[in-house]
Amino acid sequence: MKQIVVISGKGGTGKTVLTASFASLASNKVMADCDVDAADLHLLLKPEIRERYEFRSGATAGIDKDACQQCGECLSVCRFDAIRQDYIVDSVSCEGCAVCSRVCPAGAVLMEENISGEWFVSETKYGALVHARLGIAEENSGKLVTKVREKARQIAEEENKDYVIIDGPPGIGCPVIAAMNGVDLVLIVTEPTLSGMYDLERVARVSEHFGIPTKVVINKCDLNPKNSAATEKMCKQANREVIAHLPFSRQVSESIVHRVPLVEFAKNGIAADIARLWERIK
Repeated sequence: MKQIVVISGKGGTGKTVLTASFASLASNKVMADCDVDAADLHLLLKPEIRERYEFRSGATAGIDKDACQQCGECLSVCRFDAIRQDYIVDSVSCEGCAVCSRVCPAGAVLMEENISGEWFVSETKYGALVHARLGIAEENSGKLVTKVREKARQIAEEENKDYVIIDGPPGIGCPVIAAMNGVDLVLIVTEPTLSGMYDLERVARVSEHFGIPTKVVINKCDLNPKNSAATEKMCKQANREVIAHLPFSRQVSESIVHRVPLVEFAKNGIAADIARLWERIK
């Protein structure tokens, strides 16, 4: 069983469009949407939720009014001004450090586990999809990514699947590291812009730091041929293989509007390029 993650140094490069197309082209696979902060793979794969789970992470302080002696110890140590003068905790300001619960002589401050989001196991016409939704302003998305990855891998092993295809998050932070940990291939999607080149370099260094085979796709390559050439030169100097140059196409936005993977919406042009790209990846 091989795990493939599609990532990018920034959002909006087209990785979800590619992942959805791979889901359509590949056989005997499981899909995982690890962009939990802004998951959108489900918009193209139209899943039916089979299982739903709460995601619990972190804790928020709460004060038992009956036990509280109003001694002011918690007020004096809270660096986030999360405890009001009436000894009520502002859950938005509370960072969950638990110092207040440690200093309270009456044991009136209790740390309550947060429900930070949900994660799902769904069925699609392409196979199982594991995906999630992180709550508004919630943290620890890296832990939620790990939960999604673990479940997708478990399904793949139990059902003897050939691939786990992962739609990864953008950037270089904890969620990206959690999404690429232990995979067999990192596919970086970039654009021919100065910021795209910079973001490509950053995220490629992360994957290469962990020794993961890394390939590059230059999307919308014809919008700026000069920057496309500069991106390819940069990759060549760093010994990174560019395995596809995908042109700009209005078929992409049209397929998104119709909520259909690109390779099903069209059969020629960029759709054919993506089909050839999947054959190379296989």
